[in-house]
Amino acid sequence: MINLNMSDVVRVLQSCEPQLIALGIVAVLVILAAICCRKRSKALKHLIRSEAAVAFVLALTVVANVICVGPMSTLLSLVTGGSGTIPDEITEQTNEHTREIAREGIVLLENDGLLPLEDTTQVNVFGWASVNSIYGGSGAGALNDLYPKTSLIEGLANAGFTVNDELTQFYSQYSLSRISSYGADWTLPEPPADTYSQEMLDNAKAFSDTAIVVLARWGGEGSDLPADMTTVTYTNNSEAYADFEADQSYLELSKSERDMLDLVCSNFEHVVLVYNGLTTFEMGFIQDYPQIEGVLWCAGPGQTGFDALGEILSGEVNPSAKTPDTFLYDLQSAPWYNNFGNFIYDNMNEFQVDDSDPYMGGTVPTFVNLVENIYVGYRFYETAADEGVIDYDATVQYPFGYGLSYSTFTQSLENQVDNGDGTVSFDVTVTNTGDRAGKEVVEVYVNPPYQNGGIEKASVNLLAFDKTELLQPGESQNLSFTVDSEELASYDDRTNGCYVLEAGDYVISINSDSHHELASFTYTVPETIIYNESNPRSTDAVAAVNQFDDARGENVIYLSRADHFANLAQATAAPSSLSMPESDKSTFIWTYNYTMEEDPDAEVPAFGADNGITLAELRGKDYDDPTWESLLDQLTVDEMQDMIAHAGFQTAAAPSVGKIATVDCDGPSAVSNNFTQAGSVGFPSAVVIAATWNEDLALTYGNDMGKMADALGASGWYAPSANLHRSAFGGRAYEYFSEDPLICGKMAARALEGAAVEGVYGYMKHFAMNEQETNRWAMLCTWSSEQAIREMYLKPFEIAVKESHPTAVMSSFNYIGGRWAGGHKQLLTSVLRDEWGFEGMVETDYFAGAFCMNADQMLEAGGDCCLSTFDVGTNFVSDTTGATSLELMRRACHNIMYTVVNSRAYAGEVETGMETWMQVMIGIDVVIAIALLGAEVLLIKKYRKERYGQNV
Repeated sequence: MINLNMSDVVRVLQSCEPQLIALGIVAVLVILAAICCRKRSKALKHLIRSEAAVAFVLALTVVANVICVGPMSTLLSLVTGGSGTIPDEITEQTNEHTREIAREGIVLLENDGLLPLEDTTQVNVFGWASVNSIYGGSGAGALNDLYPKTSLIEGLANAGFTVNDELTQFYSQYSLSRISSYGADWTLPEPPADTYSQEMLDNAKAFSDTAIVVLARWGGEGSDLPADMTTVTYTNNSEAYADFEADQSYLELSKSERDMLDLVCSNFEHVVLVYNGLTTFEMGFIQDYPQIEGVLWCAGPGQTGFDALGEILSGEVNPSAKTPDTFLYDLQSAPWYNNFGNFIYDNMNEFQVDDSDPYMGGTVPTFVNLVENIYVGYRFYETAADEGVIDYDATVQYPFGYGLSYSTFTQSLENQVDNGDGTVSFDVTVTNTGDRAGKEVVEVYVNPPYQNGGIEKASVNLLAFDKTELLQPGESQNLSFTVDSEELASYDDRTNGCYVLEAGDYVISINSDSHHELASFTYTVPETIIYNESNPRSTDAVAAVNQFDDARGENVIYLSRADHFANLAQATAAPSSLSMPESDKSTFIWTYNYTMEEDPDAEVPAFGADNGITLAELRGKDYDDPTWESLLDQLTVDEMQDMIAHAGFQTAAAPSVGKIATVDCDGPSAVSNNFTQAGSVGFPSAVVIAATWNEDLALTYGNDMGKMADALGASGWYAPSANLHRSAFGGRAYEYFSEDPLICGKMAARALEGAAVEGVYGYMKHFAMNEQETNRWAMLCTWSSEQAIREMYLKPFEIAVKESHPTAVMSSFNYIGGRWAGGHKQLLTSVLRDEWGFEGMVETDYFAGAFCMNADQMLEAGGDCCLSTFDVGTNFVSDTTGATSLELMRRACHNIMYTVVNSRAYAGEVETGMETWMQVMIGIDVVIAIALLGAEVLLIKKYRKERYGQNV
């Protein structure tokens, strides 16, 4: 998603072109009339010129009305809609819930006994990021400036610390702030070491022997993080300089940051490092500084989350967070590293976008190969270590699921029972063996049986998790788990084309993190079960079978565990060719070669009927209730076209059925109405929510977002995002939860449930495989094995659909193989609707690329509406007379209205009258009409008086 920008304004004006041309013609005629009357009598000359002026005003009014009820109607509805305010009590409650999430979402990575800081209340805080901290990401998910934020310095002060104000003032004066934009500002203007005066350092040492160093990295929509920072320059005292060595990335220390650490660690005995970054970071430098005795990861804590940082540092709160991602010493060693970023096809020039396109003019299709296959994140490192391919301790600094506490806990595995029905149950008893109250996470993993060269399987896979309540010292809590054997199946895309549960021993373990096992037991599957068309899994409406063979790509080599990852170097190398193979190219689809397939059995449906049914009567009815057909018969073609074409931040009204226009708001962290500028306080980033490993807090997050959206008059919420952290450089990682699909799916499901309690439908997004920002609009062909698509990239969405039953989905910009995801029938119909049983509407992502996004392809694929606030041509159905397209339009409107009628919009009395802006427009029209009529009377009187000397 993006906000309205100048390119959009240009498009709006372009859509008004016929009306503006008509007005221009009238203006020319008025001028010609004025010129032609020069030789007439004075009275006639005055009359003609005055009448021309009246005619021009009348024409201007008519054109303005045509534009308002046509191209501008959606924008006017948005600007005048969703104008509610959030009550103070909801804002205060949300701010406290933000603190709660941050308390459980800030990860303690290192502690040599320094933390908590109970022996000092005075601290020196170093680092430019201490006054330019990261609250969240930029772009559609950014926090707004409508409410005060608790700064990092304020959070420390609120926890009882006294901060060296001289240092704070020094950083504040050095540079004002980061530049928030879609193309995020990657500069890190850390003051060079020589800018610290000796007097300032002496004062700091006298103030306290404890220093907190803050480093920060952010990200945002539209740009991935730079893997090469040598092109980024800084200015100090008007002198430009580079602050990174060759080949350094944004996720490494800059020279100025290292110099600052040298300075701090040589002057202070006790140092705490706070990493305020939205993604993982290369933190091996910590080993170079024995003075760094404590390390915390505080990723985008939201509006008030820095209060929690202060509370954790002081010891008021005991940290309980676990990493939702793996920290590496060297990101270049990651299997995705050479296949993430900007890859432009060199043989696709016939698909080049016209230069007139405001977004991607002149570009050609691009691609990304997901070569690591199912071995995303910890799945690779744990499996590669088991296969003897990597030195784990030299590769991984902090495992997935890792996090320290101020207390200690034991976990015991008990009561393992094979229930005989394909499920196994067990208990885990957690005991607080320390001297502080705290919470602990239970992580359950499975190591499935693997046959060399067989179905790909990672040796460590998160299977379940839970979190205790606050346990007092010596207190225990029992957590119960039941695992269905179907959850242990792997997707076999090469032989059976479906999920397969292979016979053998499945080792189920409880771990302190992905690498360290605490206890385990073996669950044995006696014989192989194939979940094909005749034997679907119990959670599937129809069997999950191969749908994405064409997304594999002819020449892509995928990482395999076979023979101890024998193809590791070959599979993870950079692409050897930038040419799309002819076999893939022949099936590549964009707007200009797409043709809707006609259904020979389609019949022109009824429309415009007078059945006397209103949409409100369908609230609570089943999706396939027969009353829907009578209601749909009442729709007009224009109403269907409007609902499908103009769904940007709204759903359009349909008077024939009493459907009101509804408002959709942006913002996974803060509810934001981009048109009225109304908004809410902001939650921590999704990374922090995931780090809590607490589904209840995800539910609270979704519920509060629903309450705030409801207060602002919004029925839809463009969130949560269920994509994966495939790469640490993903610019939108702050908006996604984790590298693990189970964490992503569970957190998204709870957020959707929470919002739904308030009648707000969350648009689960970006469906699917939108794991990088680079080239997201440039027909980004994403190539992957179907096993990885199923087990990794679709799994979070599958979990959310099956557990929370959402009624809205947002598709994505990227292609899957050679087809746009928003127009991919196997994705939107075969998988989402047929297999998973989804009922509701699917909206495109922002309608930025008419060259690849079109309503016809979207409808045929199973999508319903276009996230467009203006007319770009391809957001309209091209054929509104054919039986096939009319049936598809009718189905789409059914999906849209099913979602809307079961939302807050129809929870009470529904005002189906004329929208406010229309009433205002009519009022203005009446005033203008009276004024013009009065002017006409006066003109005639004046003319007759001048011509005949009469009073009339």
